[in-house]
Formats: sequence, C-alpha cells, structure tokens
Amino acid sequence: MFSLKNKVALITGSSRGIGEEVAKLYAQHGAHVIVSSRKQEGVDAVAEKIRANGGKATAMACHIGDHDFVSSMIDKIKNEIGNIDILVNNAAANPYFGHILDTPLSAMKKTIEVNIEGYFLMSQLAGQMMREAGGGCIINTASINGMTPGPMQGIYSITKAAIISMTKAFAKECAPQNIRVNAVLPGLTDTKFASALTKNDAMLKQIMPMIPMNRIAQPEEIAGAFLFLASSAASYITGINVPVDGGILI
Repeated sequence: MFSLKNKVALITGSSRGIGEEVAKLYAQHGAHVIVSSRKQEGVDAVAEKIRANGGKATAMACHIGDHDFVSSMIDKIKNEIGNIDILVNNAAANPYFGHILDTPLSAMKKTIEVNIEGYFLMSQLAGQMMREAGGGCIINTASINGMTPGPMQGIYSITKAAIISMTKAFAKECAPQNIRVNAVLPGLTDTKFASALTKNDAMLKQIMPMIPMNRIAQPEEIAGAFLFLASSAASYITGINVPVDGGILI
C-alpha cells in the first residue's frame, strides 16, 4: 500500500532537513528520487547516501525562485528520466525574522518569489507532465504558520497561507486529470531552517506551552505524512492540509 516502486519523485529543498528525510523515505519505498536544492554539493551528498543504502537517486541543483532554472530542470528531467510521478514542493525562503512593520522590501520579494511563485511554477510544469502521463501527485510543504501566523514571521506566514490556498486551487482543477494535490503543515521542527526559533531560548519558552506534546519534532517524524499522501493509501484524497504539529492547532 505504501510502495512507490517505479515512481519518479522530484523533491525540492531536499539537501537537508525535512526534504532530505522525505527523499530517503521515498527511496526506501522504491521511488527513483530526484534530489534538488540550490547547491550541487548538497544534493550530491544526499543522493550518494540514498544510493549507498541501495536506493535510486539523481541529484539536480535548482533555485526554484529562478524561473529559467526551473524550466531548465524540468526539460532535463523530460529528456533524461522521462516523467515526474510525484512532486514535493519543499524548498522555502524565510530571510527575515522580526516585526512585520519593519520587513525589508527585498525580504518580502524573495519570500514571495520562492514560496509562492516557485511553488506555482513547479506545480504547473510538473502538472503538465503528469497530465500527459495520465496522472500524478503533488505535495506542498506549507506550515502551521499558514493557519496561525508565527510571531516575527509575518511575510513567511502570509506565503504559507497562500500555499494552503494554492493547494486547494490546484486540487480542484487538476482532479479531472487524475492529479492529486495535498499539503503537509509541519509544526516546529528541529532543522537548520527553523534554528531562529529552536536555538532561541526566549522564543522556545513562549512556544513550548502551546505544543500539547511538549517537544519539537524531528524531521523524520514529518516525512511519514509525505509518504502516506504520495502512496496508493491516499488514492482518494486531494485538496487536504495535514498538520504534523504535536497538537498545536487543536
């Protein structure tokens, strides 16, 4: 039921953290994983780990905030691999941590460029391939911040709310093409990306009482939701947003 054998899965932002754990888990369940992130050395390292454990992986560097890079990678996948069965939009930007009124214009633009424009373009181009192939699956990494804005994370939270809406829009329009589109909403997770919070004792004192399970998640604890949504176990599920948050949204 959870087999991904003979599936090709493209995972953006998979050189570390949640994306890396999703890539490794997909490979363990039989997928040919395309590991993608901005730096070639990072994706090479993860792809090598997967191959060393008997999995199948290809490393492709790509900055999803750059439209030309995205188009070039999709063309390369078409020519060298043939298709994308599963797309995980996981790459993200969060360059500013501070009061929303003081958000620099450059930080706002970068966050929107990656978190909204990048997700949309990746979904569109991969979705076109899926439509031609008769179907597929898209999973977006949103955030609980898209439901309840995080402190000092205004523009990031706004873009994650947009991803939740984007997930529903793509799901509704792409269902007739047999393309399922869902999102995972991680809570506070022990990653480098979240280190502004996880390494800040003052912030943790505010946040921890809000988490019923009273702890931070590990990246591998988030990956299971991505496996479920990509597998045949979720064959009749589309347009949903799955919180993996230790109960914070209860």
